[in-house]
Amino acid sequence: MQKIKALIIVVIAVIVTVPALADEKIAVLDIQRSVFASSYAQNEGKSLEESADFVSLMAKLEGAASDFQALAKELEEKRLTWSAEQIAEHQKKMTYKKEDAELANKKVQTERQQLAQRIMQKVQPNLDEAVKELIEEEGITILLRSEATLFRGPDNDITAKVADRLNKKMP
Repeated sequence: MQKIKALIIVVIAVIVTVPALADEKIAVLDIQRSVFASSYAQNEGKSLEESADFVSLMAKLEGAASDFQALAKELEEKRLTWSAEQIAEHQKKMTYKKEDAELANKKVQTERQQLAQRIMQKVQPNLDEAVKELIEEEGITILLRSEATLFRGPDNDITAKVADRLNKKMP
């Protein structure tokens, strides 16, 4: 009996709620995708990747990774002919190269994270303005973050429209 009452209450709630939602325009926005798809963010990313410091850092990362792979291959090829001391010394070299690569990778990730933060800070006022304009122009009554939705139709996603607005607003 309790289950039937609960089911009836749910059905009534759905019947009452659905017409009210018919008047609502729901949109979905992936903020990061719209920001990083903008020309401004693309140009900033390109500037970072072309900077001398970043190029040097990537060269260190690639060099350390390449050296590690070469050392691993050499160990595999010569393991049977080397003494235990030679193997231990070689593994120590491999550990150092692996740590060098990991450190360089952390530095690369840090640079990219800092760039993302700078871009978000710079774009935020224009992003807010672009979103407000779209909400008003399209009569959006509910705006959801894309992470909060399980399913959405392409007509509900305003991410590309926001990116286009940012392209027009950013220098």
